[in-house]
Amino acid sequence: MFLTLLAVTFVISVVVSALLVVVFKKPIGSILQRIMADEISQAWRRYLDFAILVIGVSSGVRIWDLEKYISPVGKEQEILALTTDRWVLEVYRTVIGAMQGVAWLLLVFFIFALIAFVVVRAMELGRARKAGE
Repeated sequence: MFLTLLAVTFVISVVVSALLVVVFKKPIGSILQRIMADEISQAWRRYLDFAILVIGVSSGVRIWDLEKYISPVGKEQEILALTTDRWVLEVYRTVIGAMQGVAWLLLVFFIFALIAFVVVRAMELGRARKAGE
């Protein structure tokens, strides 16, 4: 039963992460294309897609939390049983965990992208002023 739970949480994390890659593909591509040269922006976009998948899966499948189903929690306690209620809770935790991990990754990316955008824009304005003189 534990292996089934592990497989289900893994598949759910991959699906949620892949869905988030699809949802954010265009905004990330647009931002990277604006900040960087064409060829390198595509490489960074692919890397970010990969990072979203890795962070989503690692945040969604929480091995340390799933250990409670195969080993006792305390000295005299039993191993927790995987009931239907626990399955629903673990699936919910998987979805929320994957989305939360990806949200943090994208927040950090968008903060650095905003800083890079301001720098690029300032450089463009500086070049425009020099060209106008």
